[in-house]
Amino acid sequence: MTRARRTGTIIGVDYSQALRSLARRLGTSTSYRGWDDTEHEVSDDTLRQVLAARGYATESTEDVDRALADIENAPWRRLLPPVVVATQGTDAVVWVHVPHGNPVEVSMVSEDGETIEVTQADIWVDPREVDGRLIGRATFVVPSSAPLGWHSLTATTISEDNTVRTSDTVVVVTPKSLSPNAELADRQRTGLLTQLYSVRSRLSWGIGDLGDLEDMADIVGREHGFDYLLVNPLHADRPTTPVEASPYLPTTRRFFNSLYIRVENIRETALLSPEQFGKVRKAAKRFDKANKRTGKLNRDSTFTAKLRALERVHKVERSPARESAFRAFVEREGSGLRDFAVWSALAEKFGPENSAWTDKAAHPRTDFVLEQRTKLAERIDFHMWLQWICDEQLAAAQRSALDAGMDIGIMHDLAVGVARGGADAWALGDVLASGVTVGAPPDNFNQQGQNWNQPPWDPDRLRELAYVPYRDMLRTILRHAGGIRVDHILGLFRLWWIPQEAENAGGGTYVEYDHEALIGILALEAERAGAVVVGEDLGVFEPMVQEYLTERGIFGTSILWFEADESGPIAPEDYRTLCLTSVTTHDLPPTAGYLEGEHIDLRSRLGLLERDIEAEKDIDAAKREAVLDLARERGLLGADADNHETVEALHRLVQRSPSLLIGVALVDAVGEHRIQNQPGTDETQYENWKIPLADAKGKRVLVDDLVDHPRLVSLVSAMADRVDGRTTPGSTIEE
Repeated sequence: MTRARRTGTIIGVDYSQALRSLARRLGTSTSYRGWDDTEHEVSDDTLRQVLAARGYATESTEDVDRALADIENAPWRRLLPPVVVATQGTDAVVWVHVPHGNPVEVSMVSEDGETIEVTQADIWVDPREVDGRLIGRATFVVPSSAPLGWHSLTATTISEDNTVRTSDTVVVVTPKSLSPNAELADRQRTGLLTQLYSVRSRLSWGIGDLGDLEDMADIVGREHGFDYLLVNPLHADRPTTPVEASPYLPTTRRFFNSLYIRVENIRETALLSPEQFGKVRKAAKRFDKANKRTGKLNRDSTFTAKLRALERVHKVERSPARESAFRAFVEREGSGLRDFAVWSALAEKFGPENSAWTDKAAHPRTDFVLEQRTKLAERIDFHMWLQWICDEQLAAAQRSALDAGMDIGIMHDLAVGVARGGADAWALGDVLASGVTVGAPPDNFNQQGQNWNQPPWDPDRLRELAYVPYRDMLRTILRHAGGIRVDHILGLFRLWWIPQEAENAGGGTYVEYDHEALIGILALEAERAGAVVVGEDLGVFEPMVQEYLTERGIFGTSILWFEADESGPIAPEDYRTLCLTSVTTHDLPPTAGYLEGEHIDLRSRLGLLERDIEAEKDIDAAKREAVLDLARERGLLGADADNHETVEALHRLVQRSPSLLIGVALVDAVGEHRIQNQPGTDETQYENWKIPLADAKGKRVLVDDLVDHPRLVSLVSAMADRVDGRTTPGSTIEE
């Protein structure tokens, strides 16, 4: 046997084979096909560290064999599985395990208290010896007619000594296909895609807020006929400065960022004393100049000023009706909200690196934290109140959108994950894996791979908790949403786990998730909210991903520049129907800048190019010209078209697709050139997520300007021209 020594343990070929068998059994890839279409082997070290993060000891062959045996026996050790996720219209099987020969009764009750008849299938399964006892398996069937929802199933068995044993499990019945998406099949709809923080108004405090969102929804719906407004993730950040710039690295995905609150729109602000109201107005006036600047956004100054103002408003006595509404909100959000508020209060007290987080405040139920819940009660109430205000202002924005004639309204963006050491990592405990982070393997744009510094869901623990943390997160986001875009929806199928000890992001591997459960629950919660779902399915993925999303009625995503195969760009007429198609995305420069090759110049300045800059420019120019030729062939783009005309032609080109949703980036609509985010860089290299909205001449663009902004009006007019019998925005398909 070939043997190698590692930390005092003799490891041989048999060990490596056993380790890989265990990894595969747990849905952990031992090899993967990369962007270069070649197969890459995953090292034993990576597999050991990833499995350790899931709670499996693999230091020896004996450890691995023991883990494999435990996995096989685990279902037989419990009366019922922790959760059953079913699809409406299809019978679902439930395995019940009892000592061989013991009788068992199974009953099921819907979430509304109605009895659902469960039948036993005539299926024989040989009993198994587990822990010295012979265990039998009975098979029961949840009927295909079971209603959508979260139901309860109970099994009861009586042993030979007349001991009664009872167990409950959750049965989640999900829709076969998402009806809010299906209802959009009558025509193509167009929406505006924007980074809210970057769009200020005369009333902003230097950063775009929920008041701006409400006004923007009214303007682009009522004046320009858009059907939806897609915004960046509005998830919460730490309650202290410095404020995290990236909306895709939140502290929690369930709750919202109080930075976006419009102070003046809170009802109690009007009840401040003249002196206190004067202080709030004075604070707001300080941002008049900031609202007009086109340089780097300063979130820290905005957050500091808003926090002081919000503290003043929070002290105002609420009317009985308002107090009742607040308390009802707190009751509805339950322990999740209270834990988040406790974490926020503690985060103000302890910095992120304080040892308290690994000791006395390690989790929400330590004696110290329980004591602090009393001592910090007023501050905890304040943080719960902030979430209530966010909830009210999000509701107002959605009402504004619908009142303005939008079919969908506000579409929220769900980030892939959360920051390490944040509220979710603290409150959700081992539902998030430790010792690993999430990212992406090497690709053509990032040849070292990407590390997003986010702990992933542990698929085993998430299932043990019946997916409740995932469900609660979705419910909060969807409460006032007409739609949701799921960033990197591929992560509901598999995620790239990177051990913290890895040299770079390439030293990771894929871990599979129960996509039928995760997509099903996403569809169920969206169905109940009446919300459209769009999955961002760009990047490296298995072919079955798009097929499965289509089967469940989930929209995918297409970006004009990325739609290509070996022979060149794909004709837009061949794009998917169940899709949100746009010319660009926030990880590319606005189209005006992309056409000028500014992304190549930027990547060159940042040292991100793998080739000589001139060679890179030639390759990029050839790819761009191939796409522009598609527009020329269709008579949409003249030979002497300028940058402005080309941007409009490309938007008319994507309208030629059968995609039911078309997205127009606000930066394209006003002529902005600067990129919001350059992947593969940090804040020392580029001002990611800090670029305020400006036009082609570098002049700031406010929400107020969108009513009659010349370039926006021109683009809307160009897209409203008849294209293949179709007029958009706000049009119907002509037969």
